[in-house]
Amino acid sequence: MTLVDKLLILAVAAQVLLTFGILVWMGFERVPRVARGEIAVKDIAVERQGYPLRARLLSNNFDSQFQLPVLFYVAALLLLWSGAAGWIELVLAWLFVALRYGHAAVHVTTNRVYRRFAIYTAGLVVLGLLWLWLVLRLTILAPSI
Repeated sequence: MTLVDKLLILAVAAQVLLTFGILVWMGFERVPRVARGEIAVKDIAVERQGYPLRARLLSNNFDSQFQLPVLFYVAALLLLWSGAAGWIELVLAWLFVALRYGHAAVHVTTNRVYRRFAIYTAGLVVLGLLWLWLVLRLTILAPSI
């Protein structure tokens, strides 16, 4: 396994860590409130509105970790499987992960929507570039790899 492969796996692990981190934080926001009786289970059984704002933001952010990152995971797996991972893909992968961390940080703290949207869009562009390069690399440029 090459150094680039290992660093790509670490980028995937960093994204997974973000997902688990948001999940744990969300648990610390939700579970004690329900356990103390601050929130009735019937008020949260179907909707999130019974939770305070921070818990809802964490929940929404956790959900978002299963949207664009899914495409990132598939791209990373294809790169590792094909042996086509190089420095360009690695930089794009880490940039995407860094932008996801930035998006999460804004989402669960200040929730400044325009800033959050700008970071999200930047991540989307980086992911799009990763996929475009991946497809070019594996189809058109494959004979020269």
